Amino acid sequence: MRLRLRLLAPLFVCALLAGCAQATEVEPPPATETGTPPEVRASVTIDPDATPTTVISGLAAPWSMVRLESGSTLVSERDTRLVKELTSGGQFREVGIVGDAAPGGEGGLLGLATLDGTSLYAYLTTATDNRIVRFDLEGEPGAYSLGASSEILTGLQKSRVHNGGRIAFGPDGMLYATVGDASEPASAQDFNSLNGKILRMTPDGSVPADNPIAGSLIYSLGHRNPQGLAWDADGQLWAAEFGQNAWDELNIIHAGSNYGWPTVEGDSADSRFEPPAYEWATDDASPSGLAYVQGTFFMAGLGGERLWEIHPDDATTAPEAAFAGTFGRIRDVTPGPDGSLWVLTNNTDGRGEPRENDDRILQVTLVPAD
Repeated sequence: MRLRLRLLAPLFVCALLAGCAQATEVEPPPATETGTPPEVRASVTIDPDATPTTVISGLAAPWSMVRLESGSTLVSERDTRLVKELTSGGQFREVGIVGDAAPGGEGGLLGLATLDGTSLYAYLTTATDNRIVRFDLEGEPGAYSLGASSEILTGLQKSRVHNGGRIAFGPDGMLYATVGDASEPASAQDFNSLNGKILRMTPDGSVPADNPIAGSLIYSLGHRNPQGLAWDADGQLWAAEFGQNAWDELNIIHAGSNYGWPTVEGDSADSRFEPPAYEWATDDASPSGLAYVQGTFFMAGLGGERLWEIHPDDATTAPEAAFAGTFGRIRDVTPGPDGSLWVLTNNTDGRGEPRENDDRILQVTLVPAD
């Protein structure tokens, strides 16, 4: 099912979920053979009666969170180049420094991912490129450290902006990476460049045999600066992407598909390109991290300074914005403990207005949606 919604400027404000946008151009769910719409999957929503709580504060330009089965959470700080550990008991400590990272502009130590809890993958900007590096994750909860490293992918073009940087392992065990156009829009349509693409690779960085383009890491193309990756309950990949001046996008990612940048931005009648599932005015979103929790997507908004809640299986429910302006810029989101959502603020990155003790991880209570 594909939903196409153009989200306009908010016309009303909900109690807690402030900034709820009015949606138009909604396509209802396709009918079944009996002529009835398919059953809507149960989902969750932000509890309007619960106030988010601070899990940890004092972070410096944090970029990514990855939760481990051990109960610990690892956090990357873009400019300090540090990986930090938050244990299930609340201990907060340094795991190690990624020495090859060279912060500048939007670059530095960016996304983190883990496959089995024994290794940590990092997307980073160096003095010469963007790359993905794997580290042995040594020790145990409360005493993790970075061990030997190996290069997974090097040579991605870097820039002060549009570096992409999100990495995640999919349900197929493959590593996916969002790579920005590095301020060269034409690269997004160039099959000889890995910039402006979403990449798919094996854990050692080689090309999977079933990638859509033989011998290439390219999984999809035509992207400007994607920074969010998440899979729904059916194993379908979705990605959040920064637009330029008109529309930010949330896309359903199909292998080998072209999402149009720089020829088009947002929805288009051009059949060569996949239309976005949802789109927002750039002032309302500037999306980064993306998480899927029990039937609902949650999308971080940087410039929009809000958290978007999206119910992909219910075409009658428009996305809603929570906490507009309350916590400032939001960089990442991830499923938290006990069915909650963890939200990572990003006000110390040079573009925000830091509150006292920023940046922080917030825990948001979720409840079943009506």
